[in-house]
Amino acid sequence: MRRSGSRATQVLVRVAGRRSEPGGAALSGGTQIVYPARPDRAWRRIAARREMASLEALAPVSPAMVSRTLPTDEDTPVTIPLLPGARTPLRFFQFAVVNGCTVASLVLGMSAVFLAINGELRLAAVVLLACVVFDGCDGALARKFGVASPFGAQMDSLADLSSFGVATGLVSYEWLIAAGASPMAAGPACAILAVCAAIRLARFNVSPKNGRFFCGVPTTMAAAVLALNMLIGPDLPANLEALIIAGCAIAMVTSFPYAKLVSVLRLPLWFWVGPAVVAMISVPAAFALVVRVYLVSGPLVWAYQHRPAVLTNR
Repeated sequence: MRRSGSRATQVLVRVAGRRSEPGGAALSGGTQIVYPARPDRAWRRIAARREMASLEALAPVSPAMVSRTLPTDEDTPVTIPLLPGARTPLRFFQFAVVNGCTVASLVLGMSAVFLAINGELRLAAVVLLACVVFDGCDGALARKFGVASPFGAQMDSLADLSSFGVATGLVSYEWLIAAGASPMAAGPACAILAVCAAIRLARFNVSPKNGRFFCGVPTTMAAAVLALNMLIGPDLPANLEALIIAGCAIAMVTSFPYAKLVSVLRLPLWFWVGPAVVAMISVPAAFALVVRVYLVSGPLVWAYQHRPAVLTNR
């Protein structure tokens, strides 16, 4: 009990003259509870103590040996298996299929770069769309088979950066140069696309997930929009297309909430009447309309979500 009390005392920090963090409750006297350093290792200490208790029931050990055996914050990290759970041949096969989709997305991204360098820009755009398909398959199959793992999550992020950040940026650069854009405009725009994709994926890995909205435009959706723009997009000046690419890149790292594709497809039928009518007149114009509405929806949803707070401050 004394040890627990001292531990609780260590995690109480006096914060004088500062307001409490949103979502937290401040204690009296300006004191708030904070987590101790490296809380992610707590589960290792708990698991080790449970294992030690089960072993002690079979063969009692001395308290000195227990203190030397229990892990501390300074111990080396625990090795995480590539495939958690039962290691059956079927699960190994499912694990290989899921990560094979990730590798296929990575290989297709490199293939799109090779095609763009050889001047096959439209075919490169089609290959980028195939990357999007395979990227969606690996996550869906991992959840269906129950073989999701930390290794698969990191592998997916690295493949997304390669295919939707670097490869899409290189293909977009070749497309802009072929359309007559200035290298001084095309180069920075495509470089920003790769940088923002890296920031977006890193933030996604360490942030809590929202079941309804994306925080910023996903890298896969941005790559799909740019690939479709090469295929069916409106004919715009090349330097303006470079600004559009930079705008899509910045939209990935914003904090605006964007609806997921499943939610978009569930919109009422009357919502699609306008785009359908425009598509009968011009498919590129309909595509541009849908993209613009989706990009604007993020700031509008953010403003709606923060409307009560603004009214309260007033």
